[in-house]
Parts: sequence; C-alpha cells; structure tokens
Amino acid sequence: MHRSLLAALALALPFVARAQDGSIIYRLGHDTVAIETFTRSPSQFKGEMISRAGTAIARVQYELALANGRVTSAVIRRRQADGSPVPNNPTEVRFTFRPDSAKREIVWRDSTQTQMFAAANALPVLPVYAYAPLELVYASGTRRDSIVTVPLAGTALGFTGLQTAGGDTLRIRGGVYPMLTRFDRDGRLVYTDGIYTTNKAIGTRIGGSVNIDAVARMMKPTGVLSPRATAYAGFGRGPIFINYGRPAVRERSVWGGVLVPFDTIWRTGANEATHLATSKTIVLGDMTLAPGLYTLWTQHTRNGTYLIVNRQVGQWGTDYNPAQDIGRVKMDFARTPEHVEDFTITIRAMGATRGAIDFAWGDSVATATFTVR
Repeated sequence: MHRSLLAALALALPFVARAQDGSIIYRLGHDTVAIETFTRSPSQFKGEMISRAGTAIARVQYELALANGRVTSAVIRRRQADGSPVPNNPTEVRFTFRPDSAKREIVWRDSTQTQMFAAANALPVLPVYAYAPLELVYASGTRRDSIVTVPLAGTALGFTGLQTAGGDTLRIRGGVYPMLTRFDRDGRLVYTDGIYTTNKAIGTRIGGSVNIDAVARMMKPTGVLSPRATAYAGFGRGPIFINYGRPAVRERSVWGGVLVPFDTIWRTGANEATHLATSKTIVLGDMTLAPGLYTLWTQHTRNGTYLIVNRQVGQWGTDYNPAQDIGRVKMDFARTPEHVEDFTITIRAMGATRGAIDFAWGDSVATATFTVR
C-alpha cells in the first residue's frame, strides 16, 4: 500500500512545481494515513486533505481569502472519498472575519444557519492533518500568542498559536494535538511531529501539488488501528482484568523513542484509558488496591520504568490527572525473546496469591509483580 501510494504521488506531481504549491505526507511509521496539498498566493490559501481512518476515507477542502496576510473569509467542505458531499452533513461552512467579529454560516441543502461571534481577527478551526495554513500563523508575528478560532459547529471559541519548543522547533498551541512543527527561512511549513501527542503521525513536505482524486482511488481505510483487548487471570474465584488498546509499532522506535518518549506519561495502550478491574485486594509495590476499577499509566525514564495507578476511571487516554494518583511502582525491564509488533498486556498467575503483569512492546517488556489477599 505504501509503495503504491508513493507511485501515485510521483505520477500526480507536475514536472515543474509552481513556487507556491506544496504537499505534506502524513505517516504512522511506514503507513501513509493522510495527504494534504495546497496552493498559496498573496490573496488566497487553498488546499485539500485526504485521510484514512477506521472504515472511511475522508476529504476536507478549504479556501482562505487573504488581505495583507490576514484571513478575511474562509470556506470549508467535508467530502467523501469520491469528492461528493457527506450525507446528512452541511455542504459547506462559510466564515467572514472582521477586525472585531466573525460570522459563520453552516450551509445545508435547504437552509443556512448563521452565527455571529465576538472574535477579533479570528481563524477557522481546521481538521487534523490540515496543518499547512499554520504558515499564516507563523507569518503573523504572534508565534507565542493566541489567535482566536471559530469552530465548525457549536459556539465554543478556541485558540491556536505557535510557541517555541526548543531550537528551531515550535509547538502548536490549542486544538486537539499540540504537534511539533518546523518552518523554513521562507516561512513554509516543512515538518510536523506528533511524538508528544496521541497522534504519532509525522508530516513531511514535498514540492508541488498532488492529485487527490488519483490518491483517493487507491487509498484504503486503515481499519481499527489500535483494537481493544482484555488481559485476564484468575486467583481462586477472584478474576483480574485489564482492558486496553493495542497500538502497533509500524517500524517506529518504542521505549524512549517515538511511541513512549522518555519522562512522558503514557496511557499504557491507545485510545481510551487502560483500565484495571480487580475482584480481590491486591498489593502492588507499596500500594494496596481494594476491589474495584482503576486506570494504569506508564512513565519510562532513563532511571527506570514505572507503573502508575490512578483513581480516575471512564476517561479518554489523554485525560490524565496526577492528583488522582494512588501511587507508582518501579517495574522490571527486559528484552523480549522476539519482536512484539502489537502492544500486549499479560497477567500471569505465579501461584495462588502471587502474580505479574507484563507490558510487552517492540523489543522490551516491563513487568510489575503483585500479591493477592
């Protein structure tokens, strides 16, 4: 699939790229998950993004009108793989931006909903993988400040911006994913990195435009990228369960690398938070856990790997509240006999009252032992 998409891209690029044309290829490891292509001129920033996730191929088209580098109006359209409107969705969302306010028009086939916002010099919210218009934020001279954003639906205003993350790297402020970004000396976005986000995609700029219609004919849905699984062990009549998402390595570095960076708090899986359910009282390090439901988090450092147990439950895996921590325990860390492509949690009974939890991924496994009362 990866080679086929590269071939399609090569055919889609013009022999002589226009100076203001560009494209960004977004990949999860060796898999291309989205492509954004765009054209920038003094009066317009226009682009289209196609992505594949789950069971669907989705396209987003955007047109931003510019005056002296400021966005004065915008149109955003969501489309199916073949370019047709998404059923039961607006045909487009229009924005008009004034120095002191913004107007949004959600256009349906038979009606238009209009909403005014007290938002000065605002921008529209753009979907994930539509990052090229960040060039306008970079050029605005407000890299460390906030620019108000108007949503595609609802009434909650947001913000976006860029702040220094070290060296020539900037971090996106606001939005779902605080991606790391790099720009060249001409202010063109050349690289995005999701290492510190739940979206681990890497975006790389290439010259010229891409024929999205041609790519759409070849692109296939990813399916479920990180399916849920449940680890189980029984101690007498007392079961212990762990429910978690199973992300794949996809040729990326794991422990201390792209997937589990040093010192960050990792959800110990993917998507929803990883939940531990125990019907027995268990002792994990210096923690005594009564029967009930908990969430598990991991911190991998140069001095050791730690399993964190948290009281908060029912949340998405990005919603970590350290104030709810019960405690942490240092885990044993060892090499696996063979490569583990899909993150795997195993609960092992080591007798009637002793057990171990293995967290295996890539070339290593972290293990926490516990006792059952």
